Amino acid sequence: MTTTNAATAPAVVSGTTQPTSSSSSSSNSLSSTTGSTLAGNFQTFLTLLTTQLQNQNPLDPLDTNQFTQQLVQFAGVEQQLKTNDSLAQLVTLQQTTQATQALGFVGKTALVDGSTATMKNSSATWHLNVPSDSTVDITIANASGQTVFTGKYTAASGTDIPFTWNGMGNDGTQWPDGKYTISATGKDVANNNIGIAAQVQGVVSSVDLTQSPPLLTIDGASYTLSQVKSIIAASD
Repeated sequence: MTTTNAATAPAVVSGTTQPTSSSSSSSNSLSSTTGSTLAGNFQTFLTLLTTQLQNQNPLDPLDTNQFTQQLVQFAGVEQQLKTNDSLAQLVTLQQTTQATQALGFVGKTALVDGSTATMKNSSATWHLNVPSDSTVDITIANASGQTVFTGKYTAASGTDIPFTWNGMGNDGTQWPDGKYTISATGKDVANNNIGIAAQVQGVVSSVDLTQSPPLLTIDGASYTLSQVKSIIAASD
């Protein structure tokens, strides 16, 4: 892509993670309570069954098929409850793993899906994913939604193509540091419209583990773990 002040994207180590939830304890409690109730009902059923068998009319015996069907139903419900307990344990283990991974991101530079970047020292950088060779129209707006820059560029297909803006508006105005949002659209060689996704890069300052999934804070904005595309280890 032909840009102003374009920078070369650093090498990155791919990293992906996934989500936590606070509902597992209540699920386990519900399953445990239901299991106790089922066990009590099953014992009551067996007591009634035994009593009926002992006191049935020899000339008009009870239908054993009904007893068999009820036994099968009880067994099926019990097995389902055990399966639910196992799934709840797996979810809890997964949540613990995800929280540990999220905490490991603190202090590292992350590349995440997003269109809003923070300009510092008159420099803001986005990374664009261009699916095919195309002409790209770029629009940049400030925090209040006012368009401050537009431009047209040619770009070869590729991922993580950096676009750096020096804060200079089309009218020559030098815009102050702050948050700016990019919008990119393109047309390929056949003049078909193509979508261009934007990503931003920043240091993970904190992780909120009370949310599900955990939220990473990057330059004051929150991102989910699923939005993380890559992680760059902090330099010594």
